[in-house]
Amino acid sequence: MKKTLLKHSMLSFVSAFLLMGTASAAEYKIDTKGAHAFINFKIQHLGYSWLTGRFNDFEGTFSYDSEKPNDSKVMVEINTASIDSNHAERDKHLRSDDFLEVDKFAKAKFVSTKITDKGNGKLEVVGDLTLHGVTKSITIDAKKIGEGKDPWGGYRAGFSGKTTLGLKDFGIPERLGPASTEVHMSLHIEGIRQ
Repeated sequence: MKKTLLKHSMLSFVSAFLLMGTASAAEYKIDTKGAHAFINFKIQHLGYSWLTGRFNDFEGTFSYDSEKPNDSKVMVEINTASIDSNHAERDKHLRSDDFLEVDKFAKAKFVSTKITDKGNGKLEVVGDLTLHGVTKSITIDAKKIGEGKDPWGGYRAGFSGKTTLGLKDFGIPERLGPASTEVHMSLHIEGIRQ
């Protein structure tokens, strides 16, 4: 009887240990429905001022465990035709063959390949960005804003990030002047745990 109990206890312990080892990070869906996520950009216009805007239509997911941030993953897909610079004629031009060619390249996609915890809530997110038919590795300097329960019984986590993209790197013509070769991206992402 004692042998059976001991054997059962050992099996339970081993099973629990194995389950702990295979536990994975929580999965989150980016809260675009509630408009708690934003992909903003700015680029110099002829070297005289800043042109700012955002992408209104995107979706994505991420996994995150505060105990193992290096195991996190991110995936975001953007509808390029949703570019919005608060000026209809300019947006039409940005969607045209002169820039994003949205008829040909309707989606942009980012998939993380490595995330490094830099301490104090700071993260370095490396991943592949496919934009304008070109895939390049980019680095996003990110920061955890916070996580916790929301008033509706859910659980949320939020991050901000920034990166700079060279237009030429993605085959996009540099038509806004020599000071306008890079676009600065500002990302604000809040996810709901699934």
